[in-house]
Amino acid sequence: MRLLSLHSGMKLALIFLFLGAIQSNALKLNLTDSKGTTCLYAEWEMNFTVTYETTNQTNKTINIAVPDKVTHNGSSCGDDQNGAKIMIQIGSAVSWTVNFTKNASYYLIENIVFSYNTNDSTTFPGAVAKGVLIVKDTEKFQVPLDVIFKCNSVLTFNLAPVVQRYWGIHLQAFVQNGTVSKNEKVCEKDQILTTLAPVIHTTTTLPSTTTKLTPTSTPIPSPPVGNYSITNGNTTCLLATMGLQLNITEEKVPFIFNIDPATTNFTGSCHPQTAQLRLNNSQIKYLEFIFAVKNEKRFYLKEVNVNMYLANGSAINISNNNLSFWDAPLGSSYMCNKEQVLAVSRTFQINTFNLKVQPFNVTKGEYSTAQDCSADEDNFLVPIAVGAALGGVLILVLLVYFIGLKRHHTGYEQF
Repeated sequence: MRLLSLHSGMKLALIFLFLGAIQSNALKLNLTDSKGTTCLYAEWEMNFTVTYETTNQTNKTINIAVPDKVTHNGSSCGDDQNGAKIMIQIGSAVSWTVNFTKNASYYLIENIVFSYNTNDSTTFPGAVAKGVLIVKDTEKFQVPLDVIFKCNSVLTFNLAPVVQRYWGIHLQAFVQNGTVSKNEKVCEKDQILTTLAPVIHTTTTLPSTTTKLTPTSTPIPSPPVGNYSITNGNTTCLLATMGLQLNITEEKVPFIFNIDPATTNFTGSCHPQTAQLRLNNSQIKYLEFIFAVKNEKRFYLKEVNVNMYLANGSAINISNNNLSFWDAPLGSSYMCNKEQVLAVSRTFQINTFNLKVQPFNVTKGEYSTAQDCSADEDNFLVPIAVGAALGGVLILVLLVYFIGLKRHHTGYEQF
């Protein structure tokens, strides 16, 4: 821990916990006033993706993670008349600010500002020098006074050309009497988890081989198949059966991990338009599957979020909310017994085995009639088969024509 002096006699304690060079460092902040009393407390992780114009008239995208050394000039506690703020400087090219406004019974987390200087060729190699550019997010989070705001899920703000991601948030502004509150307000993405106690899966599984998340050069056995079910009150609302194998590539080194359902906890939730299944174990902080309804007629896997640790000490945090897998009619289930590959990102994919899932309209706790993934292939193969048949007929017709033409010419020569 380092204590760094601020203006007006305030001190800021920053603890940096390294969670992987390519992702971010975790920040823990305890801001105190001139009396040494805690006035603002925060823990969070964040990283940024910036797309900028280069001098060769192309666009380049870079990832900016929080390094192990940042400065914080300008951070302040605030009071009844003045807002509080956290200001973080990341190197010489990037700065980040979040503001807090106090009201009679609540405070607002608002006006997150991300500034970056494309004149800095170290951070933005080959960039067109445009000076300091500012991206401001106007979304607001209202939190009652004497309540700490928590959000373990990834919050993503896509404000082109910058994508901001925040997670693992524990934050309280305007701390009363110097004591961080035990009362919590949980973000919307986490709320569905707080009402459900984690369920440890104990269902008998296929013979299991647990594979550590280490660099892989030899064949990996198929993962054991687990059964997962989520209830809403006393009613089962989501069913999933699948073997899961995670494939991560970091700096061209592949890591493969089989999820063992016998040692994996799961929670989830069901809503009219969305459903969630969330897994976690000793190595996976969370692996989320988010399902959605499409056109009031079909469901599909819309989003996957993962936060986990690798054997080399690094961590990955990947989100994709623009997927379109496991599409089936509402009132049915989706099934695929063969191995499927879900490409979540360029560096992360999920291989599924013996998959069956129904996130909506579960009746009597049982799967409905399944749409098999082979039906998709059949639909794809039908036009190919028809086209091939027509092509064969055309070739046959042309062949007969040319044979007849050849005989015709031969007859003339003989005459």
